[in-house]
Amino acid sequence: MISPDKPKEGRRLPNGHRGRGGKKPPLPAYRKSPLNWLLIALVVMTVMALVSKWKSAERISYKEFVGYLENGHVEKVEIRGSEIFGRFSAEGIAVRGDGAPATFRANFDPEVVGQDLMKRLEESGVEYAWADEQIWLPFLMNWFLPLALIVGLFYFLFLRNIRGGAGGMLMNFGRSRHRLRSKEQVKVTYKDVAGIDEAKDEVAETIEFLKNPKKFQRLGGRIPRGVLLVGPPGCGKTLLAKAIAGEADVPFFSISGSDFVEMFVGVGASRVRDLFKQAKDNSPCIIFLDEIDAIGRRRGPGFVSGGHDEREQTLNAILVEMDGFDTNDQVIVIAATNRADILDHALTRPGRFDRQVYVPLPDLRGRAEILKVHAAKVKLASTVDLHRVARGTPMFSGADLAAIINEAAIAATMANKDYVEMADLEEARDKIRWGRVKRNRMVDQKEKEITAYHEAGHSLVQSLLEDADPLHKVSIIPRGPMGGATFSLPEKDRTLFTKKYCMAMLQICFAGRISEEMFCEDISSGAQSDIQQATEIARKMFLTWGMSDELGRVSYETDPVYKNSIYGLGLEKEYSERTAEIIDNEVRKLTEEAYQKSRKLIEENKEKLEAIAQALLKYETLDAEDVKRLLEGHKLDKPTVSDLLAVEQARSEPSEKEPAEKKDEKNE
Repeated sequence: MISPDKPKEGRRLPNGHRGRGGKKPPLPAYRKSPLNWLLIALVVMTVMALVSKWKSAERISYKEFVGYLENGHVEKVEIRGSEIFGRFSAEGIAVRGDGAPATFRANFDPEVVGQDLMKRLEESGVEYAWADEQIWLPFLMNWFLPLALIVGLFYFLFLRNIRGGAGGMLMNFGRSRHRLRSKEQVKVTYKDVAGIDEAKDEVAETIEFLKNPKKFQRLGGRIPRGVLLVGPPGCGKTLLAKAIAGEADVPFFSISGSDFVEMFVGVGASRVRDLFKQAKDNSPCIIFLDEIDAIGRRRGPGFVSGGHDEREQTLNAILVEMDGFDTNDQVIVIAATNRADILDHALTRPGRFDRQVYVPLPDLRGRAEILKVHAAKVKLASTVDLHRVARGTPMFSGADLAAIINEAAIAATMANKDYVEMADLEEARDKIRWGRVKRNRMVDQKEKEITAYHEAGHSLVQSLLEDADPLHKVSIIPRGPMGGATFSLPEKDRTLFTKKYCMAMLQICFAGRISEEMFCEDISSGAQSDIQQATEIARKMFLTWGMSDELGRVSYETDPVYKNSIYGLGLEKEYSERTAEIIDNEVRKLTEEAYQKSRKLIEENKEKLEAIAQALLKYETLDAEDVKRLLEGHKLDKPTVSDLLAVEQARSEPSEKEPAEKKDEKNE
């Protein structure tokens, strides 16, 4: 093994990458082997044989030959064994036409018609000659050439590929399909990763080990062989793995878990062995296994899996290879998954993936840092407040935040703006969370009124309850599957959910349905998502968080590992029928209590709700300040959407006076 302190110059990496010395390897020279020349010769001979066959003599019977001979249509004849090769005379060619062949061939029996043939040739005065019979040429053309061509094609299409040569096919199924980035190509560092400072600190010793392994060997410590990155999708697990390789300045082998498994048995295990072999040859380096749950799922008896399952063979190969690491191999395996609960325990035990690093959704401070990283690539207006955008994006991942910046930049570009403004960022956030605005959707006036009162009920209750999140804005513009929406702006990220906060959320959920019932004298299906959300919150309070005096401090939630796998069929409910009846009664009792509290609050503020609903019908969108003024009894005085459209149309269309004035100036 080569010491990392003294790298070998000019060492080449697989797949044509640069070596340790920074020199690019020369392109491989293409050499024609004798087998290549043989194949070319066979092809040429086949083409010539086909051409000669296309232009060959016409085969006729002996009786036809005698007829042509008696009519004087034969010019000369050559006899080869039992075959007659001849050429038609000019008169015969004219009689036969221009498209007919000028030569012919006929078979005869020398013992039967030999003397008669000679007699007829002498009587007609046709020139004839005897020639030796050719044996090898017909054999080559009829037998050897087709057989050699078939063998040559079989070799180049199958046998050569089985040997694993250039362009190999069958044996290449066992080759690893990893993507290798040399240390010159890995340009991602810690400055490109934001919002996950704890995870960055936890993998810092991995970088130090790759840079200076002797520092850990001095005291006899062993660096973790594997690091498992766990977290929701889009939180930066892959980006963190690239940053580790970039900070350590080592090659980066990346492959997805699904790339190991193919239709052929044993291919996955072969690819695992090939990957680890190449990684050890290029140490120090990092192997990154993305979505490892595709092959690392927990083993066990089931309906579709068995002891000889291809996925289990691949997993066994990974376990064996990670056990074969030496302390000085300097190969770190980093894996990423969002389903750590279903991984096999043999994979996550100490000695393989020694450390599990949780990469969570970013908090308020982390979201602001992520927005700054992505906003550095676009032009922002001076009025943009990224901290306010971060407050309005709870439970957003890093990928979602990057999409917000990108969507805002696209919207500003389409509007011919010089900078990305705050309105573009808020519209992009709403588009990512709720969907695109449906401005062309024709909404019935009655449906619009129901939506306005529904959203007015949500916004009123949310503004009056102290335990709820502050209101951000409310809109009745259709967006995605919804006819309207009420947005909140949390002041902080919630890691704990109190009972008062949950009750406030339940009251907000039911406020829309209550408002419809009180002001529209009817109810609609618009409360579908509200009822689903309220039911989910109530069941969480009782089944998971133990907030019921009747049920006690007992968790009745099913283990998600068994709930989401084939091993848990029939085990979704782990309590008795009587307990299930109590749970249903408690959920209904709690939701009814929240419903009555919300109804009482709306009845006490009917005038305020009416004012909010009428303002929504007029302006379509209200922010928190507008709702606050309405609750205080003030009236709104701002242009409506129709006024803004009229002003925009007036700007785009010139007035009638302007062309007349320009015409007078032109005449003068």
